[in-house]
Amino acid sequence: MNRITEEPANRLAGSLRIPLCVPEIKGNEWLYVRECLDTNWVSSAGPFVDRFENMLARRTGAKHAVATVNGTSALHVALLAAGIEPNDEVLVSTLTFIAPANAIRYAGAWPVLVDADPETWQMDVARIRNFVEQDCNWREGRLINVRTNRQVRAILPVHILGHPVDMDGLLAIARKYNLLVIEDATESLGATYRGAPVGCLGDIGCFSFNGNKIITTGGGGMAVTGHQPWAARMRHLTTQAKDHPVEYMHSEVGFNYRLTNIQAAIGCAQMEKLDEYVAAKRSIARHYESELAGVPGISPMPEAKWAFSTYWLYTLLVDPEIYGMDSRALLEALARIGVQTRPLWQPLHLGKAHGASRALGGATAENLNRKALSLPSSVGLSTESVDRICQLIRTNYKGVSRGQR
Repeated sequence: MNRITEEPANRLAGSLRIPLCVPEIKGNEWLYVRECLDTNWVSSAGPFVDRFENMLARRTGAKHAVATVNGTSALHVALLAAGIEPNDEVLVSTLTFIAPANAIRYAGAWPVLVDADPETWQMDVARIRNFVEQDCNWREGRLINVRTNRQVRAILPVHILGHPVDMDGLLAIARKYNLLVIEDATESLGATYRGAPVGCLGDIGCFSFNGNKIITTGGGGMAVTGHQPWAARMRHLTTQAKDHPVEYMHSEVGFNYRLTNIQAAIGCAQMEKLDEYVAAKRSIARHYESELAGVPGISPMPEAKWAFSTYWLYTLLVDPEIYGMDSRALLEALARIGVQTRPLWQPLHLGKAHGASRALGGATAENLNRKALSLPSSVGLSTESVDRICQLIRTNYKGVSRGQR
C-alpha cells in the first residue's frame, strides 16, 4: 500500500483538506464593498476603479494604468495598442498558461514559442538571441523571419510562478531590433528584477487578479505603461471604442473589457495588504525549502541572485528515478488525503491550440512539465500545514536510500 494513504480515517476526513491557493480576505474588503453598495457605484465606473489604477501605477512605477475585466483582456488590448497587426510574429514563453499565446492570436498575430531556461525556468533569452541572429534578417528597419517572411514585432515574456525573466539580455535584443516588450506579470505582482518592479521593465505590463493570484478582485486585470497614447488607446478599446462622451458613436470595433467598481474596491483593499502577502509567500517558500532539504529526488524552486520572487506557487521538481515516484503519482497520492497540488502547464508547442506555431527548443519546458509539482501556497497557509505536507512528501519517498546508493 502507498504509505501516504495509511493515515487514520478521522484525520483524512477533516484536518488535511488543504487547497492549492485560495484568496486571503482580511482587510478593508467588506468596508469598501459596502461603500459601493451604499452609493450605488456598483458597475463599470466609480471612484474605486480610479483608485485601484492609481495604486497599481504607483506600485509598478508606471505613469498610466488601465483596469480590465481580466488578465487576458489586458494582454489583448496591450498588443493592439502597441500596434501588433495580423501576421506579425510575437516571441512568447512556451512554458506558461495559454492566455498570452491566445491573446496574440486574438490580435491576428502568430506566437513563436520560446523554451524555458533550465536555471530559472523562465523564458530562455539565449534562444531568442539565436533566433534573431540566425533565422531572421534585418531589412529596412524590420526584423523578418526568413522561414515565414513575417515581421517579428514583439517579445512577450511571462514571469511565471512569481519569478522574473532575466530582462537585461532580452531588453538589449529588443532595443537592437526595434521590438516591443509586453510583460505578462500575471503571477508576479510584487516581484522585482534587479530592484525594479516587474511590469515596468518593458513597454507595457499586464496583470491578473483572478482568485488564486497574490491579490484578487475575483476576476480583473490591469495594463500599465509609461506611454500615454497607448494608455488612452487601451482605455478606448476596453470601453467599446466609444468616440463621444454623450453620443453613442463608434468608429471601430471595441470590447466590453471594463472592471466593475465593486471588483476594484476589493482590489484596493487587497493592494493595501500586498507587502504582507508577499512576505507570507516568501516565508512559506523558505519553510518548504528547509523542510524538504535533503529529500532524495526533490529539487527546490530556484531564485536567481538578481531576482526577488514572490513564490506565487511554491513548485518543486520530482525526479522519479531517485524519489521512486513521479510528479503525477505524488499529485494523486496527496489528493487522496485532501492535499491539492497541480502540475505545470503543458508546454504550448505540445498542445493542439498552438502546436502549429514555431517552437524555439522545448526540451527544458517538457522536462519541467514532467517533473514539476506546485504545492499549497495560500497566503494564510499555516506552518502546521506546511509541516504536514512536507512530512507526507518525506514519508512517501520510495527510492534508494543515500546509504545504499
